[in-house]
Amino acid sequence: MPNDINTIAFLGFGEAAQAFLKGWGSDIVPVIRAFDIKTTDNNVAIRDAKNAEYVATGATGAVSNAVALSGAELVFSLVTADQAALVAQDAAASITKGAFFFDCNSCAPGTKRRSAELIEAAGGRYVDMAVMAPVYPKLHKTPILLSGPHAEDAKPILESMGMEPGISGDTVGAGSAIKMVRSIMMKGLEALFAECVLAGRRAGVDETVLASLDKTYPGFDFMEKAGYMLERSMTHGIRRAAEMEEVALTVEELGLNNGMAKATVDWQRTIGALKLDAGDFGYQKRADMILKAMSEK
Repeated sequence: MPNDINTIAFLGFGEAAQAFLKGWGSDIVPVIRAFDIKTTDNNVAIRDAKNAEYVATGATGAVSNAVALSGAELVFSLVTADQAALVAQDAAASITKGAFFFDCNSCAPGTKRRSAELIEAAGGRYVDMAVMAPVYPKLHKTPILLSGPHAEDAKPILESMGMEPGISGDTVGAGSAIKMVRSIMMKGLEALFAECVLAGRRAGVDETVLASLDKTYPGFDFMEKAGYMLERSMTHGIRRAAEMEEVALTVEELGLNNGMAKATVDWQRTIGALKLDAGDFGYQKRADMILKAMSEK
């Protein structure tokens, strides 16, 4: 870590932020601050849980984005996609001149370019960071792509923190375009599995269908993948829906029909909103849980 970096700020302190910090170690710099909107929630249990995460990871909880940003040379924005632009707008009012602002959120290139304009006008150095895989198990070594005019300057700093960034271009949005287009397939697969498995389960033909698919695509293991895909939507569906809204915007900005992305939004939001604990179950148990909850709702 360069010795002129004393403070890191996290805006949003969910799974990704905590994974990065766990990988780095809480003593990577003298000061680590974080602000997460859950600490302002009306639900005391939600507030207390987030504050406990600050303590457990060695971060100092801040009462606002502005407090978290005070004096920070490195800022990591890790919020849900639907909040990313608002957080950038808020950060522009408080960011330290010359600070790097790493926008790690899953947003359309156009959204990132608009956020970049705000941060740059405030004197910050905006870097589009695309996180290209789940943050577990690799933590801070999860593959990331940087883009924008400050990407080359930011790369050695992140490398000194043990991260492994790649460069996708000097234009903001270059990395996000890769992330967004990839998500059409990755999050779309989860939605396809949900519709196929739930329909198959209700019709009583799920085992036959999945076995047939395994014959068509040997080695894929559709039953195992079905359980995994359902768990992803059950656990992260709301966040994935917000991301897929940005994917749909990306496809629209490219002048193409975004019907697949929009359908994925619907399935991810529908399953995520059920707030089910996926547990340590196979696909059939998880599918039955979803179908039951959908019927009751």
